[in-house]
Amino acid sequence: MKRRRLGRHATGVLAFFLLIAVVIQTAVLVYEYISSRTENKWIIALLMLLVGGLLAVLCTAIDALRRKYIVERPANLILRATERMARGDFSVRIPVVNRGSYTQYDRIIENVNLLAEALGKMEVLKTDFLSNVSHELKTPLSVIRNYAELLGEDGIDEETRKQSVSALARATERLIGLVDGVLKLNKLENQGLRPPLERVNVTAVLSECVLAFERTVEEKEIVLSCDLDDVYGDSVSSYLEIVFQNLLSNAIKFTPNGGSVSVSLKRRGTDAVVRVSDTGCGISPDTGERIFEKFYQEDASHSHEGNGLGLALVKKVVDLLGGSISVESELGKGSTFTVLLKGEEREGSLE
Repeated sequence: MKRRRLGRHATGVLAFFLLIAVVIQTAVLVYEYISSRTENKWIIALLMLLVGGLLAVLCTAIDALRRKYIVERPANLILRATERMARGDFSVRIPVVNRGSYTQYDRIIENVNLLAEALGKMEVLKTDFLSNVSHELKTPLSVIRNYAELLGEDGIDEETRKQSVSALARATERLIGLVDGVLKLNKLENQGLRPPLERVNVTAVLSECVLAFERTVEEKEIVLSCDLDDVYGDSVSSYLEIVFQNLLSNAIKFTPNGGSVSVSLKRRGTDAVVRVSDTGCGISPDTGERIFEKFYQEDASHSHEGNGLGLALVKKVVDLLGGSISVESELGKGSTFTVLLKGEEREGSLE
């Protein structure tokens, strides 16, 4: 690309040089012709002034045409396109004007088109996000309203009252979880930059997250196995908790009673690899990366157990930490999520 720009610049300089050379040579030839016809200096001066004026007009006309087609036309297209984008129309696309030669304006046009495309995708994502949030909020709010109306009725028995209170508590917890997830995801997306790192005992953070699910594991009689190396590294403990808690929560949630969940933490050079495996329902091959999209839930039968934000949060956190996440799964046999936490060849890397 740099060579192409240098080539175009050299071509423009050569064209300008040839134009000036032609003008000078034309003036010299005209002067010689006039000098051979008369020796009157005033006539020669007057005629050369006239010739100079004509050549200046010609050069001005050529430059005006050049500016109109090479400068003004693409500039006006770019201005009109950006004005439409400023009004919220991201469907605008600018055709490349100069088909014969690739100029800087063509690069600007291509960048404006890419910007319009990116903004258009963001607008679609924003619309889908608001639609999904509205839908997810509607369900627990409807439950809260219905059971609140039921509690307001006269003569309800104690068992119905207890069931209503329990349902209200579950709906409230789901609503709180949804709002908390949206706020966390919004904060992470707006932050964008990699957070300041601190010395973290990764093994301790993962162990504490595992212990937090001890009661649920016992209730579901799940066989939980852990294989953890001692790993320290520069990271953010609160961010690691988001990753570990969501992966463990999903593994335990979708593993049936009597199933098994395994957790491992291993060093790989300067990196750390965390794997969370389960013997749950698994994920279909068609799902792919969609499981990391906001509000995406493959199995509608489990939609009451979450809001589809957990893995989106995990993916965002892992990206901010400079790592990667992948999943291997088979329907009916379970899933394995692998998180790679990148270290660096320096003091304070994962060890």
